Amino acid sequence: MSAQYYNSMNNQGYATLWNKYRPAILQLMVAAQEGPQEYKFFKHEFKQMNPKEKGYTFTLEAHQGKAINNIKGFPVAKDLLYVLAESPKASQLMDENIFEFSMDKQFTLHVSQHEPEADLSEVEGED
Repeated sequence: MSAQYYNSMNNQGYATLWNKYRPAILQLMVAAQEGPQEYKFFKHEFKQMNPKEKGYTFTLEAHQGKAINNIKGFPVAKDLLYVLAESPKASQLMDENIFEFSMDKQFTLHVSQHEPEADLSEVEGED
């Protein structure tokens, strides 16, 4: 599904904005292996996409191309996940680790990474 088709389906249009910054977000994901990263966005870019939107803050936890937390009411986060899932590099990184993306009220995107917890059934079987 192309980004253009996706945008016409969902009217939010944040995928276009996230796509513009995808190279920077990928760099943040790679650098997050060393520690938390952040990137400051321009408020007007988000407002331009959807002037009626009241808040742009969100937290997205992603692993294996899927959100592992509830982002149903957050179109900004859904579109970020969509754009990342379309990227082979981001998909590879999300397969290996859990990434947390959070946007604060100052339009700073925070990116951190942690390894998935060990499967408890495997740990319990090692007595």
